Amino acid sequence: MKKFFTLTLSALLVLSLLAGCGGSDTASAGDAADGGDAAAAETTTLKVGASITPHAEILEQCKPILAEQGIELEIVEYTDYVQPNEALENGDLDANYFQHINYLNWFNGDYGTHLVSACTVHYEPFGIYPGKASSLEELKDGDEVIVPNDGSNETRALLLLQQEGIITLKDGITAASNATVRDIDSYNVDITIREMDAAQLTSSLQDVALSVINGNYALQAGLNAGTDALAVEDSQGDAAQEYANVLAVKEGSEDNAAIQALVEALHSDTVREYIESTYSGAVVPLF
Repeated sequence: MKKFFTLTLSALLVLSLLAGCGGSDTASAGDAADGGDAAAAETTTLKVGASITPHAEILEQCKPILAEQGIELEIVEYTDYVQPNEALENGDLDANYFQHINYLNWFNGDYGTHLVSACTVHYEPFGIYPGKASSLEELKDGDEVIVPNDGSNETRALLLLQQEGIITLKDGITAASNATVRDIDSYNVDITIREMDAAQLTSSLQDVALSVINGNYALQAGLNAGTDALAVEDSQGDAAQEYANVLAVKEGSEDNAAIQALVEALHSDTVREYIESTYSGAVVPLF
């Protein structure tokens, strides 16, 4: 009898504990259902693709500004110009920040994407950098000059070579064109211009006379358009507007609250002061 009473008491205790656990789990699930939505509303993750420099570095300055608004900024770094746009189009990113507006328009046309600018942020002057030739005057017949091979940036490079009197382009070539070496009307020096992936320009610099290099890749290699380039785009010309670097989003996402918060952060005094004090003219704020 005593043994039966002990077993019964034990069973009752177990059932009581199970009931208590079940009640606790239900309450916890209820709390999660009530508080989970609130937590989700309070904290938003914004995933943004960027070139390593200067874009990812500039975005880092936005993190504490956004954190105060409950937005966690996740920066995904890329070393090329195609993957961050494909990732944005496919929904793997909420935004990207690495390209100028003409490249974005060219990419949409060639790749069938639906990307738009949420805002302009800065301008990176294109530069001609010395390789085997230490000055533009040293450039001679038979020398090789390398330029980026994507439509908008090759146009930009060729326009800079024309600005410096090295080539003359056919009539009608502007920053909005997708020019290639086939659009050169004449060479004032009998050189060879070789098209190359923009990411490879700096590593090939020692093998050629000159290279026309995108601002971000120049910075990544420790080169500064303000101090190292033999020539840069005319800052009083159309380049600053035609080649403004933008925060890009998928069409229809421009007014998203988190995106607009990032726009405000990128246009803040904190970011302006960081750009001006860090890049010595190689990156110019446009706000």
